[in-house]
Amino acid sequence: MGIFERFFRRLAVDAESIRVAEVGRWAQEIPGVVSIGEAEPRAEVKVAGVVERLRVRPQKGVPAIEAVLVDGTGMCTAVWLGRRSIKGLELGRRMVIEGRLAVKDGDRQIMNPTFEFADQRVIEERMKRKKD
Repeated sequence: MGIFERFFRRLAVDAESIRVAEVGRWAQEIPGVVSIGEAEPRAEVKVAGVVERLRVRPQKGVPAIEAVLVDGTGMCTAVWLGRRSIKGLELGRRMVIEGRLAVKDGDRQIMNPTFEFADQRVIEERMKRKKD
């Protein structure tokens, strides 16, 4: 492995760990939010994270959107049945979802959660104030 490859690999790991820590801090500031890793199965939960993956695929003939949220402690898949798109839902977007948490084959999932998107400007202002 060359020196440049090691450098860029280390840089990518550092950037990812910084992003995960930042998302975790942001999620902890939201009232009523529990971390994904600590959320209890079969309970009504409110979790916050950043959208890491998106997929549109039918489930049993019904259109469905799947969004994987991560917060640094775990990942949770939000599934909306009967929809092909949700305006504003995109990779890297921070959001808060709320609903009953199910665990299927070890994967955490919330079906048809209520949701809200985080305002990116507010997040950037908060982070800027904390650095000062």
